[in-house]
Amino acid sequence: MSLTSFALSVRVSARQQRLGFIRILLSSNMFSNIFNGALTCLKTRSMALSSPQSSAMFSEVKVSAMVVAEMKNETTLPVVETFHSVQGEGFWTGANAFFIRLAGCDVGCSWCDTKHSWPMNQHPKCEILALVESAIAANPFMVVITGGEPLMHDLTLLTREIRASGLRVHLETSGSHPLSGEFDWISLSPKQFKPPLEAIYPLANELKVVVDDAGDLAWAEENAEKISAPAVKLLQPQWESPVGQQLAMDYVLSHPDWRVGLQMHKFLGVR
Repeated sequence: MSLTSFALSVRVSARQQRLGFIRILLSSNMFSNIFNGALTCLKTRSMALSSPQSSAMFSEVKVSAMVVAEMKNETTLPVVETFHSVQGEGFWTGANAFFIRLAGCDVGCSWCDTKHSWPMNQHPKCEILALVESAIAANPFMVVITGGEPLMHDLTLLTREIRASGLRVHLETSGSHPLSGEFDWISLSPKQFKPPLEAIYPLANELKVVVDDAGDLAWAEENAEKISAPAVKLLQPQWESPVGQQLAMDYVLSHPDWRVGLQMHKFLGVR
């Protein structure tokens, strides 16, 4: 196969075909040299011909090259678990959801119920394409990317491919790392000991503050001043804190712009 023919073969329109083809190519140590040579050859031909067709051809190959470069950087993600259930908390409580729980967290909440997700290197890496295929097979209303702290990873490719399949993508985050990816809903749960980055606030669709003591109510209002007006505001009592439950209830009854958020899945005994 000539270099030009090889470059042209990268032009695949179907998403699954594109990802599968690139994944095969990446397994070869010779790929980078061959592909770079193909681009050089095609660029030379495009400049020589100076035709709209050749320019368009080169543009498409450049796009494919960017996809390849992106996939080289992160084609896998460390995954604690995936499962199909219902969303147990927040605005979308009760909705059919496929969960992707990513490993790694540097926030360290004392009340965290998934501390096993904190160590990033203790969980297997899964191919992004396989995660997308699992989500599609579950046929949920939405896919929830959670953790850990999922924004410790680049979520661009994962979210792009899930959304391209027609599924909604929701994010559960503390907001303490830069946002990456494309989301239909962002649930922001800020923590005082590792506050969110300022850029996440106007993008949050819901603010979910865990209440364990009276100081958490002041923290909730401090964060509420930074989110957009339509965002839902939830006070979620710490699961094992009767004090937090009473504080949240009393505060909502005197502040009608807030809601009490409960972890329904724990009451039901499901994941």
